[in-house]
Amino acid sequence: MSFFPDKDPAAGDSFACDAIERVIVPRTSDLGGFFVRRALPSSQRRMVGPFIFFDHMGPAEFRAGQGIDVRPHPHIGLATVTYLFAGEIMHRDSLGSVAAITPGAVNWMSAGHGIAHSERTAPDHRVAGEPLHGLQCWVALPAAHEEGAPSFVHHAAEALPSETGEGKTVRVVAGKFLGLTSPVATGWETLMADVTLAAGASLPLDADTEERALYVVSGEVEIAGDRFEAGRLLVFRPGDRITVTATAPARLAVVGGAAMDGPRHIWWNFVSSRKERIEQAKADWKAGRFEAVPGETEFIPLPD
Repeated sequence: MSFFPDKDPAAGDSFACDAIERVIVPRTSDLGGFFVRRALPSSQRRMVGPFIFFDHMGPAEFRAGQGIDVRPHPHIGLATVTYLFAGEIMHRDSLGSVAAITPGAVNWMSAGHGIAHSERTAPDHRVAGEPLHGLQCWVALPAAHEEGAPSFVHHAAEALPSETGEGKTVRVVAGKFLGLTSPVATGWETLMADVTLAAGASLPLDADTEERALYVVSGEVEIAGDRFEAGRLLVFRPGDRITVTATAPARLAVVGGAAMDGPRHIWWNFVSSRKERIEQAKADWKAGRFEAVPGETEFIPLPD
């Protein structure tokens, strides 16, 4: 997806749980009946671990003939992480990668010094219409790897470790969580997990990860007497062990990792530790110096 600027909603009242540093209410954009909620970056918190961008897409129900068409656009200095709960997105990039992302799988595209990609609903998935629901995140690359070669990796759902028991199902997309280790190579200490909880089930969050946040995708959870509804990003203080209990069937995304090696600048779809590098990327995209996505003739122009 592509970056859109907007004002952040008010965060609301303070909460009783001392372990919670911030409660972020995402800003919402209507992309023609397809809603996207953006929790990061926020005026309250720019990053959680390496996560500098967190989008909750949908849920949407496309009618026959409808779908998404995100034209080719560029990235530098980050890795895009696409994870779906429902539907399918066809990924194409300037490396020649073509991959359909489906529920439970993950697309991990590292932009390095520069890559372009498109995200569309395939023609055969528009015939009858279908739902679309998922997450798209950006993780900043370590400063030493910002100018590395771009790459793309797809991991099928069955390749990601999962475990079910005691009213919860946990799938680890990146990093280590509850004894499970993802095969996804990240280059920086990174955590991402997809968790479903039955009503009354609990999820322990230990203090091993330096920076942690929990996004309530659906349902409602309770932490130390406070209740949090869907569409909230709960950012936790480091060092505290936390227990999250579902008051109704819930789906959660756990994200975080080690604190990044310095601040990052972000403009449109570019991330870098250096402002001048973003200026160069702007000039390169405007001048057509990024590699093209094979088979694609459209593109998203540089914003004014």
